[in-house]
Amino acid sequence: MNKIKYILLFCIGLTCVSCQKNFLDQVPDDRLTIEQVFERETTSEEYLANVYAFMKDETYITGSSPWIGLSDEGDVTYDRPGYLTFLMNVGNWNPASGYYDNYFKDFYVGIRSATTFINNIGKNKQMNANKIVLRTAEARYVRAYLYFSLLRMWGPVTILNEDVLPPDLQAGDEPLNLPRNSYDECVDYITNQLDLAAQDLPLHFTAQGDPELGRATKLACMALKSRVLLYAASPLFNGNIEYSSFKNKDGKNLANTQYDPTKWSKAAKAAKDIIDLNILSLYKKNNVSGQFDPLLSYRDVFLEPWNSEVIFARVTSNINGYERALTPRLASGYASTGPPQSMVDSYHMANGLRPITGYNADGSPIINAQSGYVETGFTAAAKPPYTLANTYNMYVNREPRFYASINYNGAQWINTTEGVKIIQTYNTGESGPAGSWDHPRSGYFIRKNVSPSSNPRTSVWTPRPYLLFRYAEVLLNYIEALNESDPGNTDILKYLNQIRERAGIPQFGVGTNPLPVPASPAEVKELIRQERKIELAFEHFRYFDTRRWKIAEQTDGGNFYGMNINANPPEFYKRVVFEKRVFRKSYYLFPIPQSEINKNKNLVQNPGW
Repeated sequence: MNKIKYILLFCIGLTCVSCQKNFLDQVPDDRLTIEQVFERETTSEEYLANVYAFMKDETYITGSSPWIGLSDEGDVTYDRPGYLTFLMNVGNWNPASGYYDNYFKDFYVGIRSATTFINNIGKNKQMNANKIVLRTAEARYVRAYLYFSLLRMWGPVTILNEDVLPPDLQAGDEPLNLPRNSYDECVDYITNQLDLAAQDLPLHFTAQGDPELGRATKLACMALKSRVLLYAASPLFNGNIEYSSFKNKDGKNLANTQYDPTKWSKAAKAAKDIIDLNILSLYKKNNVSGQFDPLLSYRDVFLEPWNSEVIFARVTSNINGYERALTPRLASGYASTGPPQSMVDSYHMANGLRPITGYNADGSPIINAQSGYVETGFTAAAKPPYTLANTYNMYVNREPRFYASINYNGAQWINTTEGVKIIQTYNTGESGPAGSWDHPRSGYFIRKNVSPSSNPRTSVWTPRPYLLFRYAEVLLNYIEALNESDPGNTDILKYLNQIRERAGIPQFGVGTNPLPVPASPAEVKELIRQERKIELAFEHFRYFDTRRWKIAEQTDGGNFYGMNINANPPEFYKRVVFEKRVFRKSYYLFPIPQSEINKNKNLVQNPGW
């Protein structure tokens, strides 16, 4: 049955991908008119599949999906022209560079396509009325998702009219010269559209049959609304006086510089509404002995399709390419995207304490003596299932999520179908720089969301959906917003502790070996941000989190450290700078493509660009 399910899902995915090239871009001789498309149920369904396809596949982490490589949680190895994260991290970009301009264009094409579908599907005589209502709601959800995709990259954007623009408009015509809407107007529009769509969608994927999996649901609408409102409540667009001159040409303010505490209340409620449905839970898995296993639980939430934590997932993606990028060369992978030392340092020790509390001016770590962390030497004994004997002490006694997420020198590769293999990221090691340009510049690469059953060397892959929304994010959204709107509320520690309990580390004030309850809302805020950094690592959150919090100037610029990959052990185990990054205030938002500025006389550029 599982094989049949995967075949069905794969076929749906092929529809979404192949239509992108062959349906919307037909040659004139066989081009269907809009009227003909919406006369038939089959072609209408194909059209909607194309609308879904505009939701970007973010598994292309070394290319078209830059969020890991542009944040302080990751680095893409290739420090040469052609790899945009390198160029952007060293400050080599501007509005005319063309970097990710296709995102801006594609999102708007998708928005227009969704509007076309919404305006025309009611004319379909072959499709029954209930399905028309359902598919309309799906298109409305995708359109809202695409607007949010624009909003998180470019800030306030232009909300298009509900009427589809006629094809014969000329440059300079008024419908093509719409100004930008304010950020708050964009948020209101998106959330209103999500509320409207949610009324006509099934509650959860459990209410969908296999052929419908991967389509919008009410919970998907609620999860996106939670994310939108959390971003809107955050400092970048809630009381940011640095955006006081961010205006349209007619003087309209695009950012409200007056802090509004009710935005946090709205964000908290949106997340709590999901929790109160009581149909989601943090995924937990037992080991072969029947005992709860935090390592397997955190690892397999991404590997077990449609589990209790999944809210919305992409049925097909470049997950094979993602896995290959994060596989060592010993298994024919590229080991090409990895965390810097600061991200490695972020993971807790097994006792729940942070090992590193900060850094000295020379980049050396300030070690938390209470944590038990040791920076030097090797452990004599193995500590299954986490570490082998002779593991560098820096990687010993860390929390389970560390071992599910980070590949480090001396770790065992997770696929054992060809025997036990040891990762080597030092100079002459199997994934070191002496052998190939395919190597991690920091001495680490990502393990998270890579299946232990996949092996690029033997072309064995593990097909599965790619998660876009999961319950852990909702819990973290809720407690962050609640700590701002109702500090001291008991739900804050309750749900923070749920995250930590699943992670296998001590909780605050309860459970085994409890840690002291944090003393202030400010301390709680830092704990929540730290937990979010770890729990949601490498899921494309960190880039946007540091920006909405307005801390990217501290996190994303300056020296980035890793291990000394140009040496062999023991010199390898030395912190060295592998890149000095540039972060300017303008980088909080992407620049509007210069080509769009040139076309629209009313379109203003983002601050600092």
